[in-house]
Amino acid sequence: MNKFQKFSLVFIGCVLQIIANAQTKITAPPATDFIRSNGKIFLVMTIVVVIMTGLLLYVISIDRKISRLEKK
Repeated sequence: MNKFQKFSLVFIGCVLQIIANAQTKITAPPATDFIRSNGKIFLVMTIVVVIMTGLLLYVISIDRKISRLEKK
């Protein structure tokens, strides 16, 4: 496949996704409204960010260790 064909497939996929989402009415589940009403959403997002940052730092440290071993 050349670049144009790949780009065309990705573009068509994105357009179809937008059309499919436009067909349904998106409503938030009641649990999300409850979390938002109590202001707990910020706590949840903070925890998610901390976990993702920790995982990223872990992967970077593992990558550095592997690179050092490969050089030896």
